[in-house]
Amino acid sequence: MSAEIFSLSDYRMDDAADGEIDLVTAVDVAIRDLREILLCWGSEVARQRAQECELTLSRAFSGFVVDQAESR
Repeated sequence: MSAEIFSLSDYRMDDAADGEIDLVTAVDVAIRDLREILLCWGSEVARQRAQECELTLSRAFSGFVVDQAESR
């Protein structure tokens, strides 16, 4: 039996991507990012992941708020 191991970084959204991410997916990605941040706390990688996590959650939350406003 063999397994293929993927780095969580392989699945991050491109910062320049215009596509929307739903709130549930953003939270899932953020949880994974936070686990990675804890593993390398205090490093440049951790700082970078925290910024990516914040950006992903901000975009998803903004999209959710806009969708809620439009549905009213």
